[in-house]
Amino acid sequence: MLADQLDYVIGVDPHRDVHPLAVVEVRAGGVVFEGAVAASGAGYGRALELACRHAEGRRAFAVEGSGSFGAGLTRFLTAWGEDVFEVGRLRRERRAGGKTDPLDAIRAARVVLGQERPARPGAGGEREALRALMAARAGAVNARRAALCQLRDLIITAPDQLRSQLRPLTRGRLLKRLVAVHPTRHRDVELRGTLYALRSLARRIEQLTPKSANSQPRSRASTAHSHPN
Repeated sequence: MLADQLDYVIGVDPHRDVHPLAVVEVRAGGVVFEGAVAASGAGYGRALELACRHAEGRRAFAVEGSGSFGAGLTRFLTAWGEDVFEVGRLRRERRAGGKTDPLDAIRAARVVLGQERPARPGAGGEREALRALMAARAGAVNARRAALCQLRDLIITAPDQLRSQLRPLTRGRLLKRLVAVHPTRHRDVELRGTLYALRSLARRIEQLTPKSANSQPRSRASTAHSHPN
């Protein structure tokens, strides 16, 4: 059991701006210190300083969400040779009397002590780089989908003459046409404003579309007035 190998466990409940922490003495199970540090380089150093002061001896950190809000602290502690365990997402309980963060930090420490083989944080380096790239790609996909929906809605409400010209076009031909449109050639205020908006959306979609997707032909079934996949 992990409890046989440690004198203290420092539980951490990371948040975006602050990381509440609690030092739990293993043998008696009591809390010897509660506090919080900033989610910054200086705060991480403060966390290590508090651990050295209040948890002298064999110790380990139990960090909830070491791959999200706790990622920076986890990297810092690992670089300094500290033992760090990953705590799965704690189920928050409703409690009367205010914030629960210090209690959740204590729970993080006790969860690790109750496990026979606590999990280690995922490796950084290439894995973290891939995670960041995947998150950026997911954001671009969502933004492109939202822009396509806006484009579809604008075409539906566009002046009749413009709508009748655009609706039969495939998505690829539609985007190509709108990207190159010149709204200033039209005197009608409503038509000119609609074309400005459509051109802006089309250019945004083009920027968010991978090059390979741009080179693939689109069928008439994927026109802008149909719901994008």
